[in-house]
Amino acid sequence: MIEGQENVTWEQWLAIALACEEQGFDALFRSDHYLSLGGHDVQGTLDAWTTLSAVAARTERLRLGTMVSPVAFRHPSLLAKAVVTVDYVSGGRVELGMGAGWHEREHRAYGFPFPPPSERVDVVEEQVEIVHRLWDRDEETVSFEGRHYRLETCRSLPKPVQDPHPNLILGGAGGPRGARLAARWADEYNTTFRDPEGCRAVRSALDRACERAARDPASVRLSLMTGALVGSDEADLSSRAKRLMALRGESGEPAAYLDGLDDAWIAGTPDRVLEKLARLSDAGVERVMLQHLLHDDLEAVALIGQELIPAAASL
Repeated sequence: MIEGQENVTWEQWLAIALACEEQGFDALFRSDHYLSLGGHDVQGTLDAWTTLSAVAARTERLRLGTMVSPVAFRHPSLLAKAVVTVDYVSGGRVELGMGAGWHEREHRAYGFPFPPPSERVDVVEEQVEIVHRLWDRDEETVSFEGRHYRLETCRSLPKPVQDPHPNLILGGAGGPRGARLAARWADEYNTTFRDPEGCRAVRSALDRACERAARDPASVRLSLMTGALVGSDEADLSSRAKRLMALRGESGEPAAYLDGLDDAWIAGTPDRVLEKLARLSDAGVERVMLQHLLHDDLEAVALIGQELIPAAASL
């Protein structure tokens, strides 16, 4: 998981994608933001979906997606079409993460509406239904009359390469409304920066929502996106922590910084990380997106690919 708004260049995107593919990663996700989250207004960002389309043309195996696309950025018909386009370019390797959006300053800067949270979730509810139905092979045309969107006999062709459709991920914290939406429309529910017990609680909420919707809970997998910092040994880990501190404008001792990381972070040497991944698996997490903030550090990508991915496959 790469924070693309933090000045990731096209050359770096291509290098990251090729490294992930070479090192056995299942997927490469990117944020969908237009402003830096660290307050660095001089940082640049490439658009998420056009970047993914370009990466899709240069890779062969790696799955690609957003984590997550805020609903205000694109009309749902445009979003559905963009995802299908990347699905064709990639030969069926695209995934879509959708969410309400939260970065108010970014929305204001780019002229996107930013209503109160409850209304943004209303928009999510309409968007996810529209996107899902536009992909649906069983609906020849789609008409929709909602508070925020209106479609008239929309014949959205071609349908996706993937059958029945690309993996659709909804982001949330396990609240009743988000869990209900996921049980109705999603293939995957993603939560962020939670420790194993927090993930267990989200899985339980999702299971209850699926049961109320008469859906098999096993048909909606739970994933976690969280901060990650891995070193081959303590010295390597300390070196990466020092680089991350500099990136974040923090000072002090790397050891103290590592000790102060929230328990939701996946940080440590490979053996400690595997212990954490095992606890997450036991809590019901089926996939982990590692937020790789040192995006030019391809040695860390290789370390994860060689030391963690093979070992984690049996969890």
